[in-house]
Amino acid sequence: MGRAPNPNRTDAQWRKSSYSGTSGGDCVEVATLPATVAVRDSKNLGIGPFRVAPTAFTAFVAAVSQDRI
Repeated sequence: MGRAPNPNRTDAQWRKSSYSGTSGGDCVEVATLPATVAVRDSKNLGIGPFRVAPTAFTAFVAAVSQDRI
């Protein structure tokens, strides 16, 4: 069994959510990793990101954008 990708690695390309505030304090970031999408709170990096399957993340984003959540 291979090791799980480390979402804290330096080569992860984190991007800020377009729904995050502009004040710099409320920021959700996502990074696409092999076989997973990592999500983290930039103001609380100590707890680390959580990872979900790309299909689950896509479904979540679609539901949010349609105000179903």
